[in-house]
Amino acid sequence: MSQITVDENAPAIDVQQLHKYFGDNQVLTGIDFHVDRGTVVCVIGPSGSGKSTLLRCINRLEEPTSGKVFVEGVEVTDPDIDLDALRARIGMVFQQFNLFPHLSVLDNLTVAQTKVKKRKKDEAVEVARRNLEKVGLAEREDSYPAHLSGGQQQRIAIARALSMDPDLMLFDEPTSALDPELVGDVLGVMKDLASEGMTMMVVTHEMGFAREVGHKLVFMDGGVIVEEGDPRTVLGDPQEERTQSFLSKVL
Repeated sequence: MSQITVDENAPAIDVQQLHKYFGDNQVLTGIDFHVDRGTVVCVIGPSGSGKSTLLRCINRLEEPTSGKVFVEGVEVTDPDIDLDALRARIGMVFQQFNLFPHLSVLDNLTVAQTKVKKRKKDEAVEVARRNLEKVGLAEREDSYPAHLSGGQQQRIAIARALSMDPDLMLFDEPTSALDPELVGDVLGVMKDLASEGMTMMVVTHEMGFAREVGHKLVFMDGGVIVEEGDPRTVLGDPQEERTQSFLSKVL
């Protein structure tokens, strides 16, 4: 397995000519873009535009068909990469919360720390409690996922990802499975992370969040990046017809 040696001067994420096919269906067509360290990049676009596939290619949950992906200067698409070591640096939060139903909240947050990061149990518990505090759920450490609301489960999922001390976070439509009144709490946690300088790539339908928190907005359609730029500019004065058409339906 190749060693993970981070290049401090490289972008957090650098995607070069990324193509992805599922059978004959081309889902990504020559994607080029990068995410600078300490920035929040929001990705928007219609269903089926390739947003989630792009996100999943970045940590090789999906195998790119061709092209290259670098995270902090390390080539993710290198066949010899130590994927576990790489993924330990990348926090991932999914649409569905993916918590272990048979484990308490605290155990959900400590299991990967002890198994992957080889932390001692008491240190893992300390880190977990710190992150539960951060997402406003310190009092729920003994609860089980079934006894929590969707919004609480998603905040636990964020705390779990943070407990691995990632360098960057990927969010795949983190609020789309939530009831509207629960969305604000999750976005609040994400805003706090952004204000602390966490590098984040967020596939989202929350245009207010993109406008307020994002440093860059990427609009995808049909497997390509149609338009990208400052979120306020793209949302307020989109240049491309496809962007205009999409935003006219969602804003």
